[in-house]
Amino acid sequence: MIALDTPAQLLLRPLTPSAFAPYGTVLEGFDSSDAPTAARPINNGSCWRLDLAIPLALSHASGQAGLAIYQAQARHFPIMVHEMERHALGSQSFIPLEGQRFVVVVAPANTLPGPDDVQAFVTNGRQGVVLHPGTWHHALLAVQAGAFVVLERHVPLGAPVDCDVTWLAAPLQVQDPNAA
Repeated sequence: MIALDTPAQLLLRPLTPSAFAPYGTVLEGFDSSDAPTAARPINNGSCWRLDLAIPLALSHASGQAGLAIYQAQARHFPIMVHEMERHALGSQSFIPLEGQRFVVVVAPANTLPGPDDVQAFVTNGRQGVVLHPGTWHHALLAVQAGAFVVLERHVPLGAPVDCDVTWLAAPLQVQDPNAA
């Protein structure tokens, strides 16, 4: 009888700003009754504004800010992660529009990811992320179907696309976030 290798499991962690800092920035809303000190009322007090000091890399090498809406289908977990991609010249942001949770699978920039480099985070549905340029990541893994705003670097038609893809030496399995 031949024993089949079981894929390595990715530990699914809650998305927090400190845990995610090596890969990017966590975007979170706030309650105006507990507004951060940097927030300020605008529009005659009917709205609070919090300017985020996030270095969005969107204009390098003839790029420009591009805004898109992705309509994501819910994924069926567990999921096998075979490949990762990165955008060396620009940051990329994913922000859910309808309160849906998603899983972010990432690895540090600049080196090809090994199995020990890959991390998986699950959002709470009110969080988005901004990936640092060069951060390796898996494609969007929506736990629930819905729309996402994606802010990323766009290039003129015919210019080289800033997307490197690599296959992992061995697949990794992301557990079901609903069971975690």
